[in-house]
Amino acid sequence: MAVDSLQQERLKKLEDLKKEGINPYPAKTGIRQQISQARNQINERAAVAGRIRSIRPHGKITFMDVEDLSGKIQLLFSQIDLTKEKYQILSDLDVGDFIWGEGEVFKTQAGEITIKISDFQLLTKSLLPMPTEYFGLKDIETRLRKRYLDLAVNPETKEMFFKKARFWNSIREFLLENGFVEVMTPALEAIPGGAEARPFITHHHALNRDFYLRISLELYQKRLLVGGFEKIFEIGRVFRNEGIDADHLQDYTQMEFYWAYASCDNLISFSQELFQQIILKTMGSLKTKYQGEEIDWSGDWPRLDYGEAFFKETGIDLDKEVSLKKLYDFAEKHKISTEEEMGIGRLIDSIYKKVVRPKIIQPTFLINHPVSVSPLAKRKEDNPQRTERMQIVAGGSELCNAYSELNDPLDQLKRFEEQQSLRERGDEEAQMLDYDFIEALKYGMPPAAGFGMSERLFSFLMDKPIREVVFFPVMKEER
Repeated sequence: MAVDSLQQERLKKLEDLKKEGINPYPAKTGIRQQISQARNQINERAAVAGRIRSIRPHGKITFMDVEDLSGKIQLLFSQIDLTKEKYQILSDLDVGDFIWGEGEVFKTQAGEITIKISDFQLLTKSLLPMPTEYFGLKDIETRLRKRYLDLAVNPETKEMFFKKARFWNSIREFLLENGFVEVMTPALEAIPGGAEARPFITHHHALNRDFYLRISLELYQKRLLVGGFEKIFEIGRVFRNEGIDADHLQDYTQMEFYWAYASCDNLISFSQELFQQIILKTMGSLKTKYQGEEIDWSGDWPRLDYGEAFFKETGIDLDKEVSLKKLYDFAEKHKISTEEEMGIGRLIDSIYKKVVRPKIIQPTFLINHPVSVSPLAKRKEDNPQRTERMQIVAGGSELCNAYSELNDPLDQLKRFEEQQSLRERGDEEAQMLDYDFIEALKYGMPPAAGFGMSERLFSFLMDKPIREVVFFPVMKEER
């Protein structure tokens, strides 16, 4: 039967219920228990509420399966226990409706835990049939566009999002236990910063000026370090107006923490402990699967020098002067996408992501990044062309970014000016010059370490593209 016909049939039932004086959308629900609790109350009375999953009439009795978040239970409706008028209401109920019912819990001869209903109430009349009734819900595009249906009919999807809640809770618990304070900073910024990404622009009508949706949580948290906070973190939404692929979204959740008087060296052992707690509490094991590879998160992870790894795979020595032409030639030879306005840093980063990073499978600390790819990281004292920066890389994916924060306002200004010149040449992802942030640094920011990670780690643990692990990803317009 076509969906339109099924909907018309349900609309007729809706009108029939109203004619009988039954409110198909009442405001109040009777006292209820979780179904999982009711299942433990054999020979006792219980009241439950949930969505009807099946209806099986058998002459003068009707069986229903009803489900709430905690589980499923069978209900038994009998003409002996209900008035004729009450029992007739069942003919206007459908799979997908929500119902409340109470009665005595017993076990059938077949061993099925059942509630023998003495009273019930319709809570919500559904007007469209659940997908499993007519075509199922297998197509991933449909599941993402209509996530509410995916959650309603696919229990594994719901369980994944419970895992995601544990994922974020484990991060928050770890940081709070280690003395960090949770903060909230603005999502609207006059100048976006803290990352290289194209921002979204919006207009503030009351102030009659444009603002940007933040692309990171960094620069305002650093201002808080100037103001005297020492250990802070934020879990919040960031927005990047860039391409869609398995690792990137335009609207996603990120966590960043900043730790005064700490350095990148302090972050290595701390972040390993953080990751191991996250993974153990989320997955129940320190061994996970990603694209056919077993990833072992246990033990101490190795450190890999960025320049050495880059030289091994490309033959280009980043400690020597490297020309744009040499990088462009390498990229062209290896069919790596580039843009004419790219600077040295963006070119190196693009080559690294295509040639070097895919070779790193087991958890590894990538360290000592060049200054050209790290505009906000502090230079190494023994090698000013490198920075005190590290990333955790596994399965060929970058899973966090961390460094000793640059707190020299003059060095920061120079790097911002270099980024600004790239913007003026057409690089829309280069960082903007933020004079207010420079002024804050001039008042003095203590030495500090910063760390950032996003829900990309969760998608990695689930071995799914990132858009599949958010409730409602942005999708192309449906044609």
